[in-house]
Amino acid sequence: MTEFKDGLPMPRRLWAMAVLMSGLALVSWDMAAANVALPDIAADLNVSPGLAVWVMIAYTVTVLVGILPSSAVAERIGFRQMYGLGSTVFMVGALSCAFSTSFSMLLIARVIQGVGAAMLMSLFGGLVRNIYPMRQLGLGVSLSSLVVGVLAVLGPAIGAFIIELSSWRWTFVVYTPVCVALLFGLRALPDVPRTSKRFDWVACGLSMTTFGLFVVGLDMLVSNLVWALGFLAVSGVAGWWLFRRSGHQEAPLVPLDLLRIQPIAFAVSASLASFASQMSAMVALPFYLIHALDYNYGQVGVLLAAWSVGVACMAPIAGWMSDRYRVAILCIIGASLTAAGLIWTVLMPLDSIHYALLPPMVLSGIGVGFFQSPNNRAMLAGAPRRRSGAAGGLQATTRVLGQSVGTALAAIAFQMGGDQGPVVSIFVSIICALLAVAINVIRHLNPTPDLQL
Repeated sequence: MTEFKDGLPMPRRLWAMAVLMSGLALVSWDMAAANVALPDIAADLNVSPGLAVWVMIAYTVTVLVGILPSSAVAERIGFRQMYGLGSTVFMVGALSCAFSTSFSMLLIARVIQGVGAAMLMSLFGGLVRNIYPMRQLGLGVSLSSLVVGVLAVLGPAIGAFIIELSSWRWTFVVYTPVCVALLFGLRALPDVPRTSKRFDWVACGLSMTTFGLFVVGLDMLVSNLVWALGFLAVSGVAGWWLFRRSGHQEAPLVPLDLLRIQPIAFAVSASLASFASQMSAMVALPFYLIHALDYNYGQVGVLLAAWSVGVACMAPIAGWMSDRYRVAILCIIGASLTAAGLIWTVLMPLDSIHYALLPPMVLSGIGVGFFQSPNNRAMLAGAPRRRSGAAGGLQATTRVLGQSVGTALAAIAFQMGGDQGPVVSIFVSIICALLAVAINVIRHLNPTPDLQL
């Protein structure tokens, strides 16, 4: 099938986006809905709630360490092939979860599912880059952000509904029809020129060691400082070796060549700060709203949903604007709104009714949506088309890594802040958002045009 240098023609573009957004919905839904099933999983498989959390940790760590190797493989075997493989592996993992008879079997199944999710997530950014022409890239990115925002709201609700009607196992079975549909839609996807460079297995192992032990070390900082520092030290050594090995390669597994491109370097650093801000806030807000403001879980659910609605509503608008206005300005506005919303939240009187917090929650969400779409566009537009797979993998890795850092910062804030831990964590979130503002101020003062390759 003929490929096009600057995006796909209509109507093939619509079919390609339908396939891409279905895969994105699949992964986003799983990450949002699986949390709801944890209490039932713990009861059914006779494990403690603390141990049940490893259902999410195993999945998240696998996704993080698998994204960059998957993007490198995709550049060698083709996007369509990797998308089909990822859909198949994800389906096998999900069905294995559904039929697990022990907790250890479930953990293995979640790792398999995480491998499939990493394969799919490594492709989303690169596919958008090749589906849409450069002048409409922001629109494509915004539609992806819209799917993530909507599923963040609907995922837990759908998961809870399924569990209410049947059992937690059906939350994994329902993925099967979507995976099958993706396999039938592969022909609509674009394929980019493949690289002939040999896959660097040593770099792959070093990458997995670096990111995997980094996340595990961060998660253990509060519970076991000695082991945490050991893991972080090994991660640092592996990372140093990886960067030394990859520094002079033309198409390295860890895309250092892309990080030398100024717009991408700014986008990556700002994205890390932004996602750390979001995750720190998401961890802290339920505790703050319940313990400090004495709200019930229903009221907390409404307020957090308002945040997600703000993201979902603003993401398409910001994406459209990013095709017409300076990305740095839009990101400054977005991160500033997020910080303002969080400051507004903590300054509200402790006896405020929960409806009074709807405006700051929506404002914070609007800020996130205003930031994400333009920043992701900058990351993808700054890369040559032949490296769009690596750019997409870098985008996904940055997101998961930023979320992991935000979770760790929240845990540290809770440990050090005592009863005021949730408030301290929110202020950490504000600082991270302001750091994203500062990065974009520097980006605005050092403008660089998009690549057209």
